[in-house]
Amino acid sequence: MRIVIAGGHGKIALLLGALAAARGDEVVGLVRNPAHAPDLEAAGVRAVVRDLESAGPAEVAADLAGADAVVFAAGAGPGSGAPRKDSVDRAAAVLLADAAEAAGVRSYLLISSVGVDRVRDGALPEGVEEVFVAYLRAKLAAEEDLLSRDGLRVSVLRPAGLLDEPGTGRVRLDPAVDSGRVPRADVAAVCLGLLDRLVAGDAPAAVLGLEGGDVPVAEAVAAA
Repeated sequence: MRIVIAGGHGKIALLLGALAAARGDEVVGLVRNPAHAPDLEAAGVRAVVRDLESAGPAEVAADLAGADAVVFAAGAGPGSGAPRKDSVDRAAAVLLADAAEAAGVRSYLLISSVGVDRVRDGALPEGVEEVFVAYLRAKLAAEEDLLSRDGLRVSVLRPAGLLDEPGTGRVRLDPAVDSGRVPRADVAAVCLGLLDRLVAGDAPAAVLGLEGGDVPVAEAVAAA
């Protein structure tokens, strides 16, 4: 399988890329900063420098040529303001979808976030910082855009609070998940399983929440 990961230097993306490469998949990571390329190469991932905030669909479509699936794992990151939440977490995800359709890539995995339903229909959750509200709104808008497309098989994964600790190999993967914690390593393992299902045409539920749990990853993905 050939996988292209947007935001290839992110923590989940690097773990996912390494997992996929280790089993023999061809993995390409799109990165904005060329200094990040050695980290991808160390994980077995080929780096392509592409700024999704300035690129056009045709440029990105060329990067996706021959891919079986794309993953959007990019994010504006801590310290960024509301405008970049929109330009990365929404607009770049939409750009990748446009490029995927142009390149004939049918399978798209969007890494989103728990909590997006709290801002649906313009709701303003109490006690949530303005920038985080902007982030949730950007993620929700990206989800809605992608899920409306007939030309893509889309799976939206909403991980709970992310942990930098070893994976347990056991999760709860369910549309109802809206809180909790989960190691990034387990998120990466779930992503790879969801990609396998998408590419096989056996689409899982369109939107899935993810937290730590008691079900082995393979079993959880198969039932999703």
